[in-house]
Amino acid sequence: QVQLVESGGGLVQPGGSLRLSCAASGFTFSTYTMNWYRQAPGKERELVAGISSTGGFTTYADSMKGRFTISRDNAKNTLYLQMDSLKPEDTAVYYCNARLSIVNYWGQGTQVTVSS
Repeated sequence: QVQLVESGGGLVQPGGSLRLSCAASGFTFSTYTMNWYRQAPGKERELVAGISSTGGFTTYADSMKGRFTISRDNAKNTLYLQMDSLKPEDTAVYYCNARLSIVNYWGQGTQVTVSS
């Protein structure tokens, strides 16, 4: 069955870095656009970054540009999110999303907490 398993979340101090991973299985990873979303307490889920199926195109929410980097390894069926210069407002549950036309798959999320 389809699985998206996020890892790499945790507690980090402001200004620190984390690298999230999303291991995919049960579908043809290399044909899907992949995205990272996040949801903070009391807020709606928002798009963080997206990457095309081949990795040739990326997009970022304005507040993440220059601090976050999305990448993928189609040989390993894995999506990554490198997060640098983290801020307390980056605290949220981060979700991996796979999208192809009307098909959407979601991971269970990983908690990222930025606090001193």
